Amino acid sequence: MKYALFPGCTVQTEQYGYELSVREVLPRLGVELVDLDGASCCGFPTFSTTSPIGWKYLSARSLALAERLGLDILPLCNSCHLSFCMVQRDCKNDGELRNLINQTLSIEGLEYRGESGIVHILEVLHDHVGADKIGETIVKSLKNLKFAAHPGCHAFRPSDLERTDDNEDPKKLDELISALGAETLDYPEKKDCCGSHISISEEMASLTIAGSKLKALSKHRFNGLVTTCPHCFKLFDSKQGEIRSLMGDKTISVPVFYYTQLLGLALGIRPEKLGLHLNFSPVEKILTSVIGDVHGEN
Repeated sequence: MKYALFPGCTVQTEQYGYELSVREVLPRLGVELVDLDGASCCGFPTFSTTSPIGWKYLSARSLALAERLGLDILPLCNSCHLSFCMVQRDCKNDGELRNLINQTLSIEGLEYRGESGIVHILEVLHDHVGADKIGETIVKSLKNLKFAAHPGCHAFRPSDLERTDDNEDPKKLDELISALGAETLDYPEKKDCCGSHISISEEMASLTIAGSKLKALSKHRFNGLVTTCPHCFKLFDSKQGEIRSLMGDKTISVPVFYYTQLLGLALGIRPEKLGLHLNFSPVEKILTSVIGDVHGEN
């Protein structure tokens, strides 16, 4: 298992804990990560409405870089993954678009041929590594903890494009959480959007949407929320103070984790190596109950 790693803009500029945990965890599971030198923004959603051709060129360019390495590309961001998949589909179905993009790529000596696959981190962990192997590898079970899985919209939407998980009943993240010994279960708000994509134009609405989900987690007695999407994580993790103020509810206090951070804890990796000191939400609640016999050797 060897992939061209594409962290994406949000991970590289804000969500350092995600990249830290991915680089710590995946190699221990037999996954080799190759940095995609020269990669840029995927263009989505920033340019998808203002410059559709520019957006598709940017995504195709990173795909061409992965092709040059002969590797499938592994974007850490749900939106980047969706962008690459949409552009791959459009270039396959529109020869004129593909030729136009390749004319520009040729300036750099690149060519997009559509040969590299696009792999979501849930696919790497669930489909390629496997929940069973993860369960056999962990050294610290997260038993007695109950986590809500939040796959994020773009992991299973839109339904007219092949996505990472089932459109109606996404289960891969749940099964990966269970592999750590923790409990998870379906809940009515599981597939609800976090609201991040309207945060710039409608900040209060975005915070209200996220706050409603966080309140629901307390009702269902979850110990925390788990996701693999940096946009979702950013809203749920770092905005809880603003959400409490807006909704007038001081009880909203939910630990939020990237799945790779929880997996790292279960593998015995020190919290700081997983970027857990960078989380804004009250993860100490969980760390206190987990790291009792996890030592510093790793």
